[in-house]
Amino acid sequence: MSCIRFSTPAQMKQLRQLAPSMLTREQAASLHPAPAVTESKIRRLRILARDPNPKIRESVASSHHAPADVLAALARDADDGVRACLARNEHAPIDLLRLLCSDRSEAVRGWVAVNARTPADAVHLLGIDSSQLVHRLLEWREEFVRG
Repeated sequence: MSCIRFSTPAQMKQLRQLAPSMLTREQAASLHPAPAVTESKIRRLRILARDPNPKIRESVASSHHAPADVLAALARDADDGVRACLARNEHAPIDLLRLLCSDRSEAVRGWVAVNARTPADAVHLLGIDSSQLVHRLLEWREEFVRG
């Protein structure tokens, strides 16, 4: 007995008609709203920002809901990965992106270079960076913006 199944053209047509349509990102988000940001969540973010595991601190640095003072502390974190997560956070405060554009880590500066929120003055500073990687990322950013 074969496990191969052949569908007739009528069956294939019916399957196509029953297939769900693709939702836009906004439609999908409206069907599955994120839970409200509560004081409890903010307290947890503050606690997790002090966790000894840098991967946990990275998750806080990536959070769109972390308080500004927590993000400011993470901008001075000893771990490059934590600072890199903050540099690519699209909700990072502008002043922290300015600070991170002179970070000792090339990877952190690279993430600042491609963050859409990085202000023009910080992009200019990155333009005189000694890193070829940062320069290539700035070129990519410019091409992306031009479309």
